[in-house]
Amino acid sequence: MATNSAVMVLLLLAAAVLACAGGARGFYLPGVAPADFRKKDPLAVKVNQLSSIKTQLPYSYYSLPFCKPGTIVDSAENLGEVLRGDRIENSLYVFEMMEPRLCQIVCKIAPNEDEAKDLKEKIEDEYRINMILDNLPLVVPIKRLDQEAPTVYQQGVHIGIKGQYSGSKEEKHFIHNHFTFLVKYHKDANTDLARIVAFEVKPYSIKHEPDGDWRGNATPLKTCDPHSRRLVVDSDSPQEVDGNKEIIFTYDVNFEESPIKWASRWDTYLLMADDQIHWFSIVNSLMIVLFLSGMVAMIMLRTLYRDINKYNQLEDQEDAQEETGWKLVHGDVFRPPANADLLCVYVGTGVQFFGMLLVTLLFAILGLLSPSNRGGLMTAMLLLWVFMGLFAGYASSRLYRMFKGSEWKNVTIKTALMFPGIVFAIFFILNALIWGEKSSGAVPFTTMFALVLLWFGISMPLVFVGSYLGFKKPAMEDPVRTNKIPRSIPEQPWYMNPVVSVLIGGILPFGAVFIELFFILTSIWLHQFYYIFGFLFLVFVILILTCAEITIVLCYFQLCGEDYQWWWRSYLTSGSSALYLFLYATFYFFTKLEITKTVSGVLYFGYMLIASYAFFVLTGTIGFYACFWFTRLIYSSVKID
Repeated sequence: MATNSAVMVLLLLAAAVLACAGGARGFYLPGVAPADFRKKDPLAVKVNQLSSIKTQLPYSYYSLPFCKPGTIVDSAENLGEVLRGDRIENSLYVFEMMEPRLCQIVCKIAPNEDEAKDLKEKIEDEYRINMILDNLPLVVPIKRLDQEAPTVYQQGVHIGIKGQYSGSKEEKHFIHNHFTFLVKYHKDANTDLARIVAFEVKPYSIKHEPDGDWRGNATPLKTCDPHSRRLVVDSDSPQEVDGNKEIIFTYDVNFEESPIKWASRWDTYLLMADDQIHWFSIVNSLMIVLFLSGMVAMIMLRTLYRDINKYNQLEDQEDAQEETGWKLVHGDVFRPPANADLLCVYVGTGVQFFGMLLVTLLFAILGLLSPSNRGGLMTAMLLLWVFMGLFAGYASSRLYRMFKGSEWKNVTIKTALMFPGIVFAIFFILNALIWGEKSSGAVPFTTMFALVLLWFGISMPLVFVGSYLGFKKPAMEDPVRTNKIPRSIPEQPWYMNPVVSVLIGGILPFGAVFIELFFILTSIWLHQFYYIFGFLFLVFVILILTCAEITIVLCYFQLCGEDYQWWWRSYLTSGSSALYLFLYATFYFFTKLEITKTVSGVLYFGYMLIASYAFFVLTGTIGFYACFWFTRLIYSSVKID
C-alpha cells in the first residue's frame, strides 16, 4: 500500500512538473483527435518558429516585422516542444472552410532600417516560416525533373530570396509577401462534414500598388484584383526589402477535395525522396553485420567447447600438465577492478539509458510517437529517463555489492548525479549561447526549473529506491575463489595492447548503425521527418548483438593472454564506438551542412558530444554485461581445485 502511494505521489509530481514546463502555455497529452468542419467554419492558421538549416537557431515568428494580431496568444506546448524551440502563436491568416478567397490583404508595414537589416539577414540565412493548420505543418510542393517521381515537400516556406534585376549585377533581397495557400480536404460521403488532409503554399514576391487611397484591408490593388482578373501568378515585379519602404502582405486560399483519408494524411509528408537507397542501405548493412555476428558466434562456441573439454580432461589425468590460457588466471579474474565504484556508476547509467531507449522505440513502433505529435518523442524520452532511475540504482548497487563495497549511498549519489550532471552542464552552456543570440530556442527559466525538478524530485529518489532494493539482496557469488595475492601479467603482443584492442572493438558496433545514423542526423539538422522506427529497432537489436559479440571475442583473447583485467576493458571496447560516432558527426558537419556561424557550429558539436557520450554509456554497458555473463559462464564450466 505504501509503495502504491509513493508511485502515485511521483506521478502527480511529474504531472505538476510538466505543467510547469509549459509555463503559462499549459500542457496537453500527445495525440490529436480528428476535427470535422462544415462549410464556412473558421480555420485559424497558427504560426510557429522561424527555422534555418544554416544557423540551427530558431526565432519567434513575430521577432520579424510581420503582420501581428491585436493580441498574440500562445498555444499549449508540451515539454518536448519547448525544448526544441517551438513557439506556436495565432496569426491574421483566417480562412473559411471551402470558401476560396483571392487577393486578401493582411496588412501593410514599413520596416525601419534595423528591421529591414534583420529581414535581410534572415533571408541570407535561408530562414523559413512555419505555419500550422489543424495540426498539419505548412509545406511547399517541389516538382522533380522526373515526371514519374512523386512530389517532394519542403517543410516551411522561405522568408524571401536573393536575386538580381535583369541587366544588373547587384544582389537584392526580395521578400515573399504573397502566399497562395491550398487546403485539401476529404469529405464524408454521408454528411456535409470534411476533414483537412493537406496544407500547401506557393510563395511569391510582388510589389503591390494600391488603387487609390489606402483604406486598410478593403483597399483595391492594381497588382492583385480578382474582379479585373489580375492575379499573382509570378514574381515579375518583386518586392524589395529596404528601410522605410512599404510592404503589403496578401494571400489567396483555395480548397480542393482529396481522396486521401484523414488517417493517411501524413503519408505524403513522410515520403522520402531517396527511399530506395535508404531501404537498400539499411538491409545491406544489417545483412553484413548479421553475417559477421554469426561467424563470431560460431568460432567462439567451437573454440570454447574445445578448451573446456581439454581442461576437464587434464584434471582426470594423473600426470597433470601445467595450466595454460584463460584457466590459469581463474584466481584473479573476478578480482575487483580499480575505481570499481565508478564502473558501477557507469553500468547503472547505461542500464537507465538502455531501458529508456528500448521503451521509447517500442512506443514509436506502436505509432504513439508519430511526427504529428510535435515534441512527443522528446517528452517521452525525458519521462522514461526519469522513471528508469529505479533500474539504474538497482544495477549499480548489485554490482557494487558483488565487489563487497559498503558505501552504497555514495555510489547511488554518483549514479544519480554524474551523467545527467555532465549533460546538464553542457546543455546549460549551450542554452546560454542560444540566449545570447536572442533565439526562441533558449529554454525558458520555468522549463529549466522543471527539468531540475524532474531530476532531483523524481529521478534521484527512484535511484535511491532501486539502490536500496539492490543492496539489500544477497551478493552474487563468484564461480571461483579469488587469490589474496594478484599474479603478474605477462607482456602482451602489440595487438592486445589496451588502446589498440579498444579502438578495434568499436569499429563493428559503429558499422551496425552508421547508415541509419546518416538519416537520423539528416532528420535532426536538415529538419526532415524521421519515421521508420521499425528499422531503427532492428538496427538497435543488431547493435546489441554486435557489441556483445565483439566484446566477448576480445575478452576471450585477453584472458588467453593471461591478462585478467577485463572489467574496464570490456566496457571501453564496445563503448569506443562513440568515438567513431563523433568522428562521423564531424565528417557530416563538413560535407553535408552549410553552417557558417561560430555559435551554430558550437551548438552542433555540443549536442553531438552529448549524443556521443550517451552512446558510449549505452554500448559500454551492453559490452560489459556480455563479458560479465561470458566470464561467469566459462569459469563455472571447468573443474577447478
